[in-house]
Amino acid sequence: MTDDCWNQIGIAGDRTCRQLKKYIHCRNCPVYSDGGRSLLEQKLPLGYLDEWTQVLRSTPEVTNPKTSTHTISVGIFRLRDEWLALPAALFKEVTQLSVTHTLPHRSNPILIGLVNIRGELQLCISLTALLGLETADSHRKNVSLVVYERMVVVEKEGSRWVFVVDEMHGIHRINLEELRNVPATVSKVPQTYTKGIITWQGQNVCYLNDDLLFDSLNNKII
Repeated sequence: MTDDCWNQIGIAGDRTCRQLKKYIHCRNCPVYSDGGRSLLEQKLPLGYLDEWTQVLRSTPEVTNPKTSTHTISVGIFRLRDEWLALPAALFKEVTQLSVTHTLPHRSNPILIGLVNIRGELQLCISLTALLGLETADSHRKNVSLVVYERMVVVEKEGSRWVFVVDEMHGIHRINLEELRNVPATVSKVPQTYTKGIITWQGQNVCYLNDDLLFDSLNNKII
């Protein structure tokens, strides 16, 4: 039996598990409960936290002091084939994927469930669903051959959320004068959620409106 049998033969899989007749739902099964408890015992790869702590804390050197007051640091990440950015100060942690426990009697497509981050349960959401990218065609353009999904923890004014990204690049400093308006053909992200487009390594990166993003999460989830 696999470690995540609930995703293979359980409710989220093909439902061939013989225990479903007894427990009705995976969340009632002791195997599922044991999987949740294992979160507290899970160890990160050696040096992983130190590596990402250094990445998120680092800021590229500003060579032109005249423009330093007009630059900001952003965290760049990917969802599907969309490259997105948020202010770097919002990123509190980047960690490997952990088991997400669904909440009973909740059918909100944005709220996935609870995830354990450093021994503390946090709300995990689907930023892909919030931005309407769930049904978007994904051609995986400009995507690295070797990519790793990560869980990202963001926080603003005491509001903390966890979401999964398909790829996390790191921190990048931009000049605010580089922000461009968002043509409808450039990004599938609703324009209401964007502040502008950043050109980064020859790609278009959608700079998200963090105020609206957190307001939407607080209003739609809490």
